[in-house]
Amino acid sequence: MSLATYTAVFTNRRIAAAMFLGFASGLPLALTGSTLQAWLSDAGLDVKTIGWFTLVGQPYTWKFLWAPLIDRFVPPLLGRRRGWMVLAQLALALAIAGMGGLDPQQHLATFAVLAVMIAFFSATQDVVIDAYRTELVHHEERGAAAAVGVFGYRMAMLTSGALALILADGILSWQHTYWVMAALMGGMVLVSFLAPEPTLAARPPLTLSEAVVAPLREFFSRKGALLLLALVIAYKLGDAFAGSLSTKFLLDMGYSKSLIGQANKVFGLIATIVGGFAGAALMVKLGLYRSLLWFGTAQAFTNLGYWLIATTTSPGNELLFLAIGLENLAGGMGTTAAVALLMALCNVRFTATQYALLSALAAFGRVYVGPASGYIVAAFGWADFFVISVLAALPGVLLVWSMRARIRALDHDPQAATAQE
Repeated sequence: MSLATYTAVFTNRRIAAAMFLGFASGLPLALTGSTLQAWLSDAGLDVKTIGWFTLVGQPYTWKFLWAPLIDRFVPPLLGRRRGWMVLAQLALALAIAGMGGLDPQQHLATFAVLAVMIAFFSATQDVVIDAYRTELVHHEERGAAAAVGVFGYRMAMLTSGALALILADGILSWQHTYWVMAALMGGMVLVSFLAPEPTLAARPPLTLSEAVVAPLREFFSRKGALLLLALVIAYKLGDAFAGSLSTKFLLDMGYSKSLIGQANKVFGLIATIVGGFAGAALMVKLGLYRSLLWFGTAQAFTNLGYWLIATTTSPGNELLFLAIGLENLAGGMGTTAAVALLMALCNVRFTATQYALLSALAAFGRVYVGPASGYIVAAFGWADFFVISVLAALPGVLLVWSMRARIRALDHDPQAATAQE
């Protein structure tokens, strides 16, 4: 199969839309997270108050609660998905601009309300974009859509994170920096207008009851539904363990903070993006099942790079970059396959609700393994911890292998995921 065959899936409007909407999805995140914390710190707020502001991101955790409304109701313009995207993006642009017009010292309560509103509208936009991307792309394009979506998302986080900090550090005021970000967010409305309408249309739920209950009933009516949910949770679990305390580990190994930043944030980001695109290209040939199996295996065993650092008497910088590069390369490939799996599992009638629920389960490890990781390190040490992280990844790989017939059916028939068995 020629290189042109592998890369052809990237050269169409559907994939372009997935990339730009990935940017739209990632742009608001830092504006209520790390960038907001920097503004509050510059404004002279104490650490306790800044700590309370970390709670404004709660809507991202609970977005599945209102996802059924996105499936149930259709805006009067631009259809079921693009209409909601435009509404969310306009609301985000206005809320971000509103924050830019306030002094957090003088209007702290209003500032906090606007921050929560940004997180809410951003989480809503995520629900719609995930549903739109799932309905838009053809089944052979899922890997490419996942890769370019992650790329756009990470570029947006750099824009509202690193670029915003650079702008606010003497080039612009914090207020003007947020207005620049609001303008970028407003520009995403044009992307939604120009994005193609999904060709795979389905009747939306007729009632709220149908929108809430039917997605769950439909999913659990499928053969092997519980095993599919277990796979969604387990597939990235080893990755979550290895990454949960990586900065603390590298500091304990004697690496400087600046070197860790260069390796993790710059080199690691590049490796993740390369892994995402490589995974998407390989998925064209390998298909969903073999991609999940091979990338999941790579995810598991590249964690041993950190084990090698932990067991080496004087680990050098070369070993640091090798371990981070391989782990992030495999992680990027695994993320591409995992997102493609989530898209394949969604019934087109309930895409917003089912994707929101599945993505919440997929994030389980990333959110909850941190405390357990600390206890494991304290009990066994760093070297054994990374061996355990490999073992934690293996159940996900074994589930892929045991469900190979089901996953192959998802890959060869776009509607297989919605079949009642």
